[in-house]
Amino acid sequence: MKKPRLLRLFGFLALVLCTFLPAVKAQTMDRIERERMKSILDNLKNVIKKDYYDPGFRDIDIETRFKQAKERIEQVTTVGQALSAISQVLMDFNDSHLYFLPPSTNLEVEYGWRLQMYGSRCYVVAVQPKSDAEAKGLKPGDQVLAIEGFRPTKKELWKIGYYYNILSKRPKIKLNVIGPNDETPRSLEIDSKITQHPKVINWQTIYLDQDYDGDDYSINRFLSLGNITVWKMQTFAIDPKEIGGFVGRAKEGNSLILDLRRNGGGYVKTLERLAGFIFDKDLKIAELKGRKPMDPSESKTQGKDVFTGKLIVLIDSNSGSASEIFARLVQLEKRGIVLGDVSAGAVMQAKGFSATTGANSEIFYGASVTNADVIMSDGKSLENVGVMPDELILPSGRDLADGRDPVLARAVELLGGKISPEDAGKFSVDFKWKQNGRFRIIF
Repeated sequence: MKKPRLLRLFGFLALVLCTFLPAVKAQTMDRIERERMKSILDNLKNVIKKDYYDPGFRDIDIETRFKQAKERIEQVTTVGQALSAISQVLMDFNDSHLYFLPPSTNLEVEYGWRLQMYGSRCYVVAVQPKSDAEAKGLKPGDQVLAIEGFRPTKKELWKIGYYYNILSKRPKIKLNVIGPNDETPRSLEIDSKITQHPKVINWQTIYLDQDYDGDDYSINRFLSLGNITVWKMQTFAIDPKEIGGFVGRAKEGNSLILDLRRNGGGYVKTLERLAGFIFDKDLKIAELKGRKPMDPSESKTQGKDVFTGKLIVLIDSNSGSASEIFARLVQLEKRGIVLGDVSAGAVMQAKGFSATTGANSEIFYGASVTNADVIMSDGKSLENVGVMPDELILPSGRDLADGRDPVLARAVELLGGKISPEDAGKFSVDFKWKQNGRFRIIF
């Protein structure tokens, strides 16, 4: 069976080689481990040289860069530092879909808080009840000024997440924050919760950090406001055949707000299918620029089943890949209005690579390798650029603290309806914590 093409933004990638706190149970390097790390590095280089979409490697001297990484591995003293060196060489490509998937461990970390960028500011958006974060006074709406001394930016936040969630799980993290009503910042050192499982965790469960219950409707929620339907679509990683049913629910009104905030992307076929139900003509969504000629991404209109009413699309800094491609398509075809924050700018198409290394004790690792850039009909790529909304609306720290959603409230207003930011916030909330302490996104 042919695997579905993916346009997906994963929420984590690596930070830097430096280590400021001791990582959990750091494994020291011996000769065997050092050779194993160098073998992983060589395999990744060969895969990139063979499959990376740009034969010029974005003007990177690949031989020199990997040689420097190998020299770094010769110098480091722990396996974690070696994995950081491997991760860094892929990050240097500045490509959202090229990254290293290191060997998984049986250690799971929960820090008790979640962050998101709004414009140029980083805010706490969720705090786990009864966690040390809550006990130390961290609250939604707090602006994060520094994480372990690093100032979070839109470009770097996802790298910070990868580093602390995957490469260097920490028993505690230092944050500098300031509340929406505070005049001076405060420093917090927050303990994390480390769980040791009896078996090694599959890396996919770590990287996605999402917990679907098997019901497609759990990842699609609807709100009816008179003739306005709000459809919160959390992912494109759903069966394309389900899209018609979801659009059918949206057609119960004559206006649709498609909320793609925090939607990291998913299947290309699902994107194409959705476009077929929104546009009344066949479209070439984008050209795919790879090493070899590739079929473009296209949609076929669904005729009488097309939704023909007014359309508003909501995006934010976590809207990636298929989400931002769809939002930009709406703008280019003048089909509707896009509101919110600038999207992630992570739209490359990638394929997975997996391998093992070692003889007596095999370890599994992998990588996401970009095999195509996505070029929209205006001849431009959204990679590292993102979609600029038609109306930029950024929630404030006070909005987050009080659970208000001014973006959804504004969208309803533009369509002639009315909902308070407080009531909009009750519908659009994405976060809750499961009883066992593991964070999940609710849909």
